[in-house]
Amino acid sequence: MSDLGGRLKAAREDAAVSLSALAKKTHWSKAQLGHLETGKRHVKREHVLAYARALNVPVDTLYGRRLDPLRVAHEWLVADTPMAAHSTAGRRIGESLVAEIEQRVIVLRHLDDTVGGGDLAPVVHRELSELRNVAHCATYSEEMGRRLLIAVGELSQLVGWVESDAGHYEAAQHVYLDGVSAAHDAGDDVLAGQLLSSLSYQIANVGDPSDGALLAKTAVKGAAGATPVARTLLLERVAWATARSRDVESARRVLDLVDDAFEERSDGIPEPEWVYWMSRDEIDVMAGRCWIEMGQPAKAAPLLRHAIEGYDTDHAREIALYQTWLAESYAKEGQLDEAREVIQRAREASDRMNSARLGQRVDEIERLVS
Repeated sequence: MSDLGGRLKAAREDAAVSLSALAKKTHWSKAQLGHLETGKRHVKREHVLAYARALNVPVDTLYGRRLDPLRVAHEWLVADTPMAAHSTAGRRIGESLVAEIEQRVIVLRHLDDTVGGGDLAPVVHRELSELRNVAHCATYSEEMGRRLLIAVGELSQLVGWVESDAGHYEAAQHVYLDGVSAAHDAGDDVLAGQLLSSLSYQIANVGDPSDGALLAKTAVKGAAGATPVARTLLLERVAWATARSRDVESARRVLDLVDDAFEERSDGIPEPEWVYWMSRDEIDVMAGRCWIEMGQPAKAAPLLRHAIEGYDTDHAREIALYQTWLAESYAKEGQLDEAREVIQRAREASDRMNSARLGQRVDEIERLVS
C-alpha cells in the first residue's frame, strides 16, 4: 500500500464512510477507490481533492506532514531583505550587513533542499537583484567588496540551480555566467569552477553531453586550488558528463578520482559551505547513475538502495529523484514490477513538489516501465 493511498483509506475509515458511500459522493467506482487506497492505482491530486471534499477534511492532512520550508520560502518573499533596509539607511556598508548577507545565502541554499525550484525561484531572484544593487551602488572597503562579490557568486550559483530545476535553462545559463564574472573579480577561482561545473551539469542533462564534459573538465582545471570535498563535487560532474557522453573508460577513471579526492578530506581542511551536502551516500548515488548510463544497471541498484534508505526524509525531491534512477536500474534489469513500485513512490512526491526536473524524470521512467 502506498503511503498516500494508506492515508486516504485511514481518513475514510476515521470518518466512518464506506467505499460504497464514498463512491456515491465522487465519480469513481468502489473498485477504483479501492485500487487507489491499496496502491494498485496511482493517486493523483484530483483524487486527494475529491477525498478531502467528500470527507470534509483538509487536503494537507491527506498529504501528510505540512512542508514547512515552503511556508518559509513565501515568508522570505514578502519580507524585507537586509539589502532593501540598507537602501533607506545609508550607502556605506560594513561588517554587520555583509555578515548578514552571507548568512542569508547559506539559509537560502539549505532551503533548496526541501523546496522545489518553481517555488523558490522568485525568492532567490529578488535576493540576487538587491544584492547586485548593493554591490554596484554602495561604498565599502576592499575586503567588504570582495566578500560581497563572493556572495553574489554563491547566490548566482543557487539562482542558476533553482532556475534549472524549474526548467528555465537559458535563464540558468545566463545567471551562472554572471556569477563566474563575480567570482573571478573576487579572486575566488574555486567558486568560479563551481559555477561552471553547475552549468556543465545542466548541459550534460539537456544539451550535448560532450560539451558538458569539456566544460566540467575546464572547471576542475581552473579550480586547481580546490579543497578535497570541493574537488570531489567538481569531479563528480566530470564523471556524470563523460558517462552521459558514453565515454565509459573516462567515466570509470573519474569515478576513481572522486573516491580518492573524498578520502583526502580532513577536519583540519576548511571547506566552502556550499559543499555541506556532499557525503558518501551522494557519491554512491552519482556512481549508481553513472553505471546506468554506462550500461551496467546491476551495479547501480545496491548503491542507490543504500543511499535512499539513509537519506533525510525531509528532502523529498532528492529522494524521489534517486528513486527514479533506482526504478531505471530495475527496469533495465528486467525487474519491471519493482521498477513500477519505486516510480509510483517518486510520482507521489513529484505531484507535491514544484520541480520540473523531477517531473520530467518521473515521466521519462514511467514511459520506460509502461
